[in-house]
Amino acid sequence: MFFCGYTLDNLSLLALTLSVGFVVDDAIVMLENIVRHIEAGQPVRAAALKGSGEIGFTILSMTLSLVAVFIPVLFMGGILGRLLHEFAVTITAAILVSGLVSLTLTPMLCSRFLIPPRGRWRRAPRALFQLSEHGFEAMRSAYERSLRFCLHHRDPRWESPD
Repeated sequence: MFFCGYTLDNLSLLALTLSVGFVVDDAIVMLENIVRHIEAGQPVRAAALKGSGEIGFTILSMTLSLVAVFIPVLFMGGILGRLLHEFAVTITAAILVSGLVSLTLTPMLCSRFLIPPRGRWRRAPRALFQLSEHGFEAMRSAYERSLRFCLHHRDPRWESPD
């Protein structure tokens, strides 16, 4: 945005907000595929190479299809076109950078920082980890109880006619 001379107005912030989901999505797809290979027993570097090779075309096609969605907005004419031009350029650039990072940086970082499951917990979990696990388990349990209560006390007016 800086190189295009754009400011942080509402439309640019909207574009950045929307692109956060796209950025995270590409990285998660790549990361999950690499972790799947690591959990299958492959060495970390080999898993990063194989996982990125398998999913690379998918991420490339996702990135290009998302960019294609915003091309008409980029070339829109009139007052509305001038208003949305900054939005389209910002979100298109963010999506392209996200695809590039997911195809290059994410596999490299996975090969350097992921730890195989065998060596993950060599020492006892720390107190913060245990505390957060207890908190998550309490939330899950409360959600399960509330869901069971709601399912057992349904309003008959909302039942389907079948």
